[in-house]
Amino acid sequence: MPSFIPSIINRLTLQPQKLFLADGLGAALTAIILAAVVARNEDVFGIPQNIAYFLSGVAGILMIYSSCCYFFVSDNWRLFLKVIALANLIYCCLTIGMIFYFYQTLTPAGVTYFLLEIIVIGVLVINEWRIASARNPKK
Repeated sequence: MPSFIPSIINRLTLQPQKLFLADGLGAALTAIILAAVVARNEDVFGIPQNIAYFLSGVAGILMIYSSCCYFFVSDNWRLFLKVIALANLIYCCLTIGMIFYFYQTLTPAGVTYFLLEIIVIGVLVINEWRIASARNPKK
């Protein structure tokens, strides 16, 4: 693990609301890209429009959850962080399933987009779980 990662994790453990904010903003970006770019360019990405909109809707729900946690959760934030980490993991599994199911129609751009999305969300999930499980919290 790069040396700066523990420092970031320590800071986020002190201010877990920032992790909810980052998660919410990332989910919003995913929802927008899926709806505005991927769904409207089926020939470029190879994923059916209705599937891209479905994934966008799921990302939108995750964005709402994370945003609500950012604004309203101060106590027991670890539980809420574990819930979003698990939800993000399920989203990744759903996306992997879509890659396998639509592999014949996916273009290299589609495979690349979804694999990058899975990697980014996977890193987020690992860090969310680490922070939610860290000992001796300051908050």
